[in-house]
Amino acid sequence: MSVKTERIASNIIKEISYILANEVKNKNLKFITVTDCKLTSDLSFAKIYFTTMSDIDSALEALEKARNFIRRQLAERIDVRHTPELSFVYDDSIENAKKIEDIIEKIHKEDI
Repeated sequence: MSVKTERIASNIIKEISYILANEVKNKNLKFITVTDCKLTSDLSFAKIYFTTMSDIDSALEALEKARNFIRRQLAERIDVRHTPELSFVYDDSIENAKKIEDIIEKIHKEDI
């Protein structure tokens, strides 16, 4: 990604996090953490990665229902010609890292 794209992606993460925490009325969205944003080179699509402490399916469903509201709020806050279309994806990298950590710990215990 270019520096401009990275800057815009960073702003999108910050703004969506704020919108979810303070402006969305659905309580399922209060426990969502935005972890990453991948933008296409033409800035027309943004894939928003998130984690949650609640049920993943209900969080994803709530995000899909709130997508248009979030996009409208985002359009008012970021300085781009066209606000990207948003898609939400659960970020399982934290769970994968935990699994790898557990495997490494198990290997170290077997060596002792």
